[in-house]
Order: sequence, then C-alpha cells, then structure tokens
Amino acid sequence: MSDQKNTFEEQLKQLQEIVTKLEGGNVPLEDALNQFQEGVKLSRELEQKLNDAEKIVAKLIDKDGNVKQLNPEDSNSPEE
Repeated sequence: MSDQKNTFEEQLKQLQEIVTKLEGGNVPLEDALNQFQEGVKLSRELEQKLNDAEKIVAKLIDKDGNVKQLNPEDSNSPEE
C-alpha cells in the first residue's frame, strides 16, 4: 500500500488514516495487524524523509545561523 514515490504529505495522510481506523477499534484482528504493519512501514519511511531533509537544512545553515548556497550536486545526496 505504501509507495516510496508518494510525497511526504501523502504518506503522512495515509498514516493518519490508519491510526484513525485502528483507534476506532472496529477493525478485525487480522486487518488491524496488517494496518499496523503498514503504519510502521510508513512511519519509518517518513522518519527517513525527515532525516534526509534535516541533513540538507544542516548543510544550508552555517555555525552562525547564516544560510549558505547549496551546490546542485548536494541536493541529490544528503549523505556526506
């Protein structure tokens, strides 16, 4: 159900929908387990996207809090 190509916002909405369904308590056990697994997967993907974004922001801000210019090759790989 989850797809790495979905935007952060789309994945977050999917996760919120899963949480809402599970909180409702009217989900059969097997479906609840599947939904829970999907929610965990989405949560991990979202966390990775946030970590990647944080690395990019850290590259853009120097120690004094000034914004630096990002090189085009840096935007493709947040890893150092």
